[in-house]
Amino acid sequence: MTGSAPVQRRFEEVAELARSVSESMSADIEALADLVRACLERGGTLYFAGNGGSAADAQHLAAEYVVRLERDRGPMRAIALTTDTSVLSAAGNDRGFDAVFERQVQALGRPGDVLVMHSTSGESENLLRAAAAARSIGLETVALLAKGGGRLASRVDLALVVPTDSTSRAQEMHLVIGHLVCELVEDSVRNDEEEAWD
Repeated sequence: MTGSAPVQRRFEEVAELARSVSESMSADIEALADLVRACLERGGTLYFAGNGGSAADAQHLAAEYVVRLERDRGPMRAIALTTDTSVLSAAGNDRGFDAVFERQVQALGRPGDVLVMHSTSGESENLLRAAAAARSIGLETVALLAKGGGRLASRVDLALVVPTDSTSRAQEMHLVIGHLVCELVEDSVRNDEEEAWD
């Protein structure tokens, strides 16, 4: 039985984009892994944020660091800013949705921490404000982007812009990149599965 043309075409799109990302973004992905590794080695915390499907990616990746990705090892410090419904609803109600991540960065962030933002457009006001707050405090800022990067690309320390205008393809590549970075960092942890990274 042969596959349907629409299904095959979409898999071919994914494969073609993955090849493009591999060829053009490998150095940036390795730079992100180095940045994350350095943050964790100095006792810093990774913060993840995004909207919609990107919010799900943010909490997915935070879980990989805290629990595990490929093998047992100590926990790594990571928090998704998308999961506390009381904070999100209070900030949204009292300060407006544009402040939901900014407020958490101001409350939790410390110099040397890293804020990783997921956005296909790079135009979400709540991420732009979070980036500004993070940089003012002394966090390093990263954005996984697409569609040319938007305004956020020029407001972070490291922008990884996937070369696509498709929201779904971008989110798929963001998750691949996120998993790859976590795997590279995990590979550098000592083999004692009971040992936390401190």
